[in-house]
Amino acid sequence: MDKENLSVVVHSKGDLRLEHRAVPEPGPNEVLLQMHSVGICGSDVHYWQHGRIGDFVVKEPMVLGHEASGRVIKVGSEVKHLQPGDRVAVEPGVPREMDEFFKTGRYNLSPTIFFCATPPDDGNLCRYYTHSADFCYKLPDSVSYEEGALIEPLSVGIHACRRAQVTLGSAVLICGAGPIGLVCLLVAKSMGASLVVISDLNVDRLAKAKELGADFLLQVKRGETPEEMAKRVEEHLGSQPHITIECTGVESSIQTAIYATRSGGVVVVVGMGPAMVTVPLLSAGIREVDIRGVFRYCNTWPMAIAMLASKKVNVKPLVTHRFPLEKAAEAFETTRQGLGVKVMLKCDPNDQNP
Repeated sequence: MDKENLSVVVHSKGDLRLEHRAVPEPGPNEVLLQMHSVGICGSDVHYWQHGRIGDFVVKEPMVLGHEASGRVIKVGSEVKHLQPGDRVAVEPGVPREMDEFFKTGRYNLSPTIFFCATPPDDGNLCRYYTHSADFCYKLPDSVSYEEGALIEPLSVGIHACRRAQVTLGSAVLICGAGPIGLVCLLVAKSMGASLVVISDLNVDRLAKAKELGADFLLQVKRGETPEEMAKRVEEHLGSQPHITIECTGVESSIQTAIYATRSGGVVVVVGMGPAMVTVPLLSAGIREVDIRGVFRYCNTWPMAIAMLASKKVNVKPLVTHRFPLEKAAEAFETTRQGLGVKVMLKCDPNDQNP
């Protein structure tokens, strides 16, 4: 093993660097991974552009990246279920303590959770990275490294669709056809949704949604009111959707989600927007429309791996750009400009394959 650990590090707002860091040693319950594929998330770009997301502020240089897969090259003394050579997908959120959230299976809500590339915790956009072995999941031979890295965004879709209780015959509206809207589409279809309508401003993203199985496409018209947009949704579907999954965080889109959803239905808010948003709460209240929040995911990696291994879900079309780790700056700029869908960085100089 070489000792060169090239890492993508954000120092402060607008300051992104490629740096050499020491190769870490795994603790007793950790594994050392040679990273292979790491996707760039909107949050990575946000930390680079703004130096913070809400209360999470970059105060010290931080390695970015949390959509990841790699190969085990060393295991800690207590690790029994993994061995060198295993290909794994990395779940980036690791509970630090056995608190009430962990005990009830909702560890994503733990206030002390470790999460890759969330200050002050480093991410895994680097050559070598250590992680809790319990949150590394062995990939079957039929699942590629890139598919393993895409389990992280896919997990957002799984968690959102679980929270929404998507089931056989559900009619679903998805607001936003970016990476998260598209994985929600894939998961909703695999969970039995009979009709999915997806909306976006961008025609290219809607075309990708059609490729991935959307039944109806709705281009958002600038100046259109949320009530007008909701009416168009109903006209396309022939009825109001049971479920709306809001993936933009835009105030007008959240308003549309509430107006569009049928009485007794569910709105799941996935998109991260401003802290304060004006919504037609009375419309939701008197029609018994449930509004449910989503924070990342929990207990999704085994299901995601099973879905990918059985070919029930195909995430491969999501990857539109690939760059070697050395070209991270170009990769980040591609993502910032909103080009394509998912930009993947290849961390292993000897294996640039998907």
